[in-house]
Amino acid sequence: MTSIHALALAGLLLGGLAADPALAGDARAGRQKLTTCQGCHGLDGLSKNPEAPNLAGQVESYLVRSLEAYRSGDRKNESMNIVAKDLSDEDIADVAAYYASIQVDVLPP
Repeated sequence: MTSIHALALAGLLLGGLAADPALAGDARAGRQKLTTCQGCHGLDGLSKNPEAPNLAGQVESYLVRSLEAYRSGDRKNESMNIVAKDLSDEDIADVAAYYASIQVDVLPP
């Protein structure tokens, strides 16, 4: 194993250990809370709207941080700021867990 591979493996392992267990939401509960989200991002996390990103398979902690930033106003998007302002910490964790739990298969050309 090269030193670059060893460093990459160590980073992955440490990243997993450093994950905040408080971020772990309930994916099943999150699926039930998606009525507003699915309008732009789709129930399956694959957006039909060219202005909204796909969320399926996204990293859970990234989704949590993004939703918290929209809720606080630190991240700006008119629609997302309105939607996120009423989300509780539990709602954010659950929705993030749901979208992160969707398996995405990548088929290179």
